[in-house]
Amino acid sequence: MNVLIILFLTAILVLFSGVFEKGKYARYIGILGLIIGLYFSFLPDCDFFAQYKSMYDYGYNAALFTKISVVVTLLLFFLGGFAFSNHRSHQSELYALLLFALCGGIVLFGFQNLVTLFIGIEILSIPLYVMAGANKTDLRSTEASMKYFLMGAFATGFLLFGVALVYGSAGSFDLYTIHDFAINNPKNLMLIMGAILMLAALAFKVSLAPFHMWSPDVYQGAPSLITAFMASVVKISGFFALFRLMTIGFGGIAGDWINILGVFIILTLLLANVMGLVQSNAKRMLAYSSVSHAGYIALIFFGLNSFSTYILGFYLFAYSLATVGVFISLIYVEKIKRETSFTAFNGLGKKEPVLAVVSSISMLSMAGIPLTAGFIGKLGLFNQVIATGNGREQFLVVVAVLGSALSIAYYLKLIVAMFFYKEDSFNVKEKASITYNIVSVVIIVALVSMGIVPDLFARIFGL
Repeated sequence: MNVLIILFLTAILVLFSGVFEKGKYARYIGILGLIIGLYFSFLPDCDFFAQYKSMYDYGYNAALFTKISVVVTLLLFFLGGFAFSNHRSHQSELYALLLFALCGGIVLFGFQNLVTLFIGIEILSIPLYVMAGANKTDLRSTEASMKYFLMGAFATGFLLFGVALVYGSAGSFDLYTIHDFAINNPKNLMLIMGAILMLAALAFKVSLAPFHMWSPDVYQGAPSLITAFMASVVKISGFFALFRLMTIGFGGIAGDWINILGVFIILTLLLANVMGLVQSNAKRMLAYSSVSHAGYIALIFFGLNSFSTYILGFYLFAYSLATVGVFISLIYVEKIKRETSFTAFNGLGKKEPVLAVVSSISMLSMAGIPLTAGFIGKLGLFNQVIATGNGREQFLVVVAVLGSALSIAYYLKLIVAMFFYKEDSFNVKEKASITYNIVSVVIIVALVSMGIVPDLFARIFGL
């Protein structure tokens, strides 16, 4: 709760910096607030907030995912100056909305009650509807905002209908009361239907097929920094909320929804990776990449054990770092070329070698190439699933490995464009800022170090 309050107050300050025409300081206020929030995330929560534990509990797992989200958001804020150069008149509002959305994500990390879950999702989602349409003169941005809003409204309807059914059967919104009821009444049809509806609603938030159709258009139309936030922090929040809800609240009826989730995973891995192969726009390709990773992450529900939360945290952190790493070069190229097609990246390796290297290592990590953090993350997931020894789980791993093999092809297309094509139109004088290069080096070191020494993740976050 300490971190949540600090970040909320920071968002207010950032918002009012624009009111008093000090918007140029919004980014720095946000960075300072995030650093303070990160410091407090390593400290025990104030005893005063213990009285609210029936609604929100900032426990061990909530603290871990809060640290991960704050670190990733901090990296994005460092990139914000270049990314929001076309939004000078309202950059304070955009930074404030990013922080408000992060507050919603933190609420999702510790919800104890379905009401708190709904509040957290809405706090997370509403700022995103606005930010997706921040490019006011771009029809794609307007389309992205409207499509995200309308699809989000439908998903909210599914969620609330599911909550109503669960409350009607269990007589409570409390997660652990629902857990006990599910164990004692595993064949309650109303509870099962409520669980499936809530699974569908949260599958929308994390872009699991067939609820992923909004992702490519929204990711392409939104400002690139917002897209990076949606592909990293929003996915972290949505997945941990889904994980917490289904394993705690509906763990007693897992047999009724786990096969449905398995179908979602198969559809996600096959559709997203096949569609990624035929893309010619890097931003749209990364949208399908994000969808495919939702399929990998959802494997965490199979073969659950005492290390599952740690594996989930490791994978989400590695994936989020890689996402930021790719978007560093994408934001730069988009600023220079006004487009994000694969050909726009031609010659980037000679013009900005650091940005090209961080993007390449990030995509290799996403593909699960050894000596990267992504390889360790996928290895942990696959090992957990295979350990069950069941044919269903083994089939899912085969599909996931096939999907990883397909993803290498479209990641390599971008890498080849950066390093093996002539720098035809990179004759501009504007160089990437020193901040971009510093963030790039940090991400390179983190991804490679975590790939060689996986325990580094636990040391970084004090586990």
